[in-house]
Amino acid sequence: MASSNHDPNALPPHADGGQRLAVIAQALYLCNLLVAPGLAFLALLWLWFKHKDSAPPLARQHLAQATFVSVMGGILIVCITVGLIAMGGLHWPWTWVVVITYFVCIHGVLVLMGMFALAKAMAGQPWRYPLIGPRSRP
Repeated sequence: MASSNHDPNALPPHADGGQRLAVIAQALYLCNLLVAPGLAFLALLWLWFKHKDSAPPLARQHLAQATFVSVMGGILIVCITVGLIAMGGLHWPWTWVVVITYFVCIHGVLVLMGMFALAKAMAGQPWRYPLIGPRSRP
């Protein structure tokens, strides 16, 4: 009698409508901001390229949002910070007051929005990041 590794009670991939993948995408977004910048971003990019065409709509939407906002958030943080330093100079103390205030505010907003996105993913609901999140295609 041949044994089979197939479990008849196992759920097929994406049986949850993509909720698990959506939660992973948003968790990686938050990890990129809080725990492992760069490493979590690479994992999110890998996930996006692997599942962008095959994921269920909920997962695809959360993957697109998390990936796009990670890129835009990085651009917002790095480019504007560099611009502020270039305008104020490295040796003027108020430059650092403005740069640190800007960084803390933008970073805090991105984390807060990521927490909302993770909650929506855990609830199986779609989410669009305000202002910088890409709009869904009809």
